[in-house]
Amino acid sequence: MGRLGLGLAVGCAVAACIVAAAMVGKRARARRKWNKMVKVLEELEESCATPVGRLKQVVDAMAVEMHAGLASEGGSKLKMLLTYVDKLPNGSEKGTYYALDLGGTNFRVLRVHLGGQRSAILGQDIERQPIPQHLMTSTSKDLFDFIASSLKDFIEKEGNVLEQASPRRRELGFTFSFPVKQSSVSSGVLMKWTKGFAIEDTIGKDVSECLQLAMSRKGLNVRVAALINDTVGTLALGHYNDEDTVAAVIIGTGTNACYLERADAIIKCQGLLTTSGGMVVNMEWGNFWSSHLPRTSYDNDLDVASPNPNNQGFEKMISGMYLGDIVRRVLLRMSEESDDFRSSSSKLAIPFVLRTPLMAAMHEDDSPDLSEVAKILGEVLELPDVPVKVRKLVVKVCDVITRRAARLAAAGIVGILKKIGRDGDGGIASGKFWSERPSRMRRTVVAIEGGLYTSYTLFREYLNEAMTEILGEEVSSNVILRVMEDGSGTGAALIAAANSPSEADSVQHTRLEIESKMLI
Repeated sequence: MGRLGLGLAVGCAVAACIVAAAMVGKRARARRKWNKMVKVLEELEESCATPVGRLKQVVDAMAVEMHAGLASEGGSKLKMLLTYVDKLPNGSEKGTYYALDLGGTNFRVLRVHLGGQRSAILGQDIERQPIPQHLMTSTSKDLFDFIASSLKDFIEKEGNVLEQASPRRRELGFTFSFPVKQSSVSSGVLMKWTKGFAIEDTIGKDVSECLQLAMSRKGLNVRVAALINDTVGTLALGHYNDEDTVAAVIIGTGTNACYLERADAIIKCQGLLTTSGGMVVNMEWGNFWSSHLPRTSYDNDLDVASPNPNNQGFEKMISGMYLGDIVRRVLLRMSEESDDFRSSSSKLAIPFVLRTPLMAAMHEDDSPDLSEVAKILGEVLELPDVPVKVRKLVVKVCDVITRRAARLAAAGIVGILKKIGRDGDGGIASGKFWSERPSRMRRTVVAIEGGLYTSYTLFREYLNEAMTEILGEEVSSNVILRVMEDGSGTGAALIAAANSPSEADSVQHTRLEIESKMLI
């Protein structure tokens, strides 16, 4: 019995050792996998780093590319398109003006009542309508006749009898968010359709003329006073509210910027004459690129898989269309290193399954156990029961990608300010030369619109923080980022007002304002 007992004891000890060794081995493997996940994060942080020195390099690169794009067609990744807008609303506009906003599968008609005092928009009416599917591939006449009919119905609903009875021609701003080669403030040729439209007989035609003819066919006494994109509308709305507004930026699903430029700086159009001495330039800054941008393997993979590789590089790093998918790609890489992300039904491999609003919700989850993160991982990516420590890694990934985007957007804005002498080196304040006073920073307003900035708190905080870092406390205190709403609608009506014959006298003041702002 003694030998038997001894044998059993030895056997139990051996078994215990085997179990213990297995447990230790399992823990070691789990630790190695965890360390690999952490390493993925650390490598991401390093490759996405945006120290102020690098941001200033991006600022310089943006200013250089702006110069190059103004010097010659094709001279830069930035298109630097002329808008022919040299009259911006100054707050003195009075009357009722209209806007038509066609930017996708829906369009809007607006009526804006202006009271003649800055920021005094007395009221506005808005009507939204979907574009019938068949009209998106029909003929130019069919599409614009439908839009003109909807505009006619909208006008006939006016409650102001005097306005209806008035023989005065109505003025309309047309926001047309498709690629257009502009030839005047109110005309431009469609280069190509996007967003599901495929109306061949419109390509190469002046879209303003198409709308004008359709309105005439419907018996409407309405003139297309301005053809713009949404960014220019945001600038107009900003300038209407504050005369120190010199640029506008949209950072939402997509991104773009425009600003006021001196006419004599637009070298590719030598001899360009404007009554103000300046013009709004549409940068199309989503296509900006520089070797100083901190690009990662995830950005490269996203670009290669996109419909437009080697294009819109800046947009793919900072806009809402892409941020969620960059995070998804990082999580997919992590899943290859850990069982915590593995699931037979996981959707991590599906492009764009993680939309940026969902990514933002995970990033801003402040619950103790990150329950919102767990919910999104489970319901959207079909990754159930992800441990809390892994959820914390997910939040950190969201933070790294968002912080990089916001700080690069800030560098882009400062690049614009540098180009027009508003980064602290200018010596003009309130449109006047300071001859007897020390040179000081001029008050500068940048109108900004888009959900990433307006609705994503951490993105906004990171962008504002970077502006201060790049410009310094003293200069940044004179640069105001002012949120706008509905530049594509209200802004278009305001530009129509500024370019209306009835405003010919009042806009002369704005022309002089712009001219003085261009004199750096």
